[in-house]
Amino acid sequence: MIRNMICIGCPMGCELTVEVENNKAVSVSGNTCAIGKKYAETEVSAPTRMVTSTAKSDGGVPVPCKTRSPIPKEKIFDVTKDIKAAVVKLPVRIGDVIVEDAAGTSVQIVATKNVEA
Repeated sequence: MIRNMICIGCPMGCELTVEVENNKAVSVSGNTCAIGKKYAETEVSAPTRMVTSTAKSDGGVPVPCKTRSPIPKEKIFDVTKDIKAAVVKLPVRIGDVIVEDAAGTSVQIVATKNVEA
């Protein structure tokens, strides 16, 4: 099977053509760098995504946050639920952990902005 996709690994946005057999990329073309090849291989076999959102705070101010690393794509909605359930105690600093283990992925949710009390 042939699968066409746009690489999101860097700003180039290469148009990739991926030959897929048994949920594995057997060939990748169209990429201008190694990031594209790795992106295609992961996207075909086990897609992941970063999640960005905002969490509530005890001061009523939203706290921008994100996953520290990519999570399995199928866990996005579960991770979002964990973020929405969290209430951050202010003040918070960039990198502070908001959720320790988002949706059982072992990935932390961290603040992406300093927010004062």
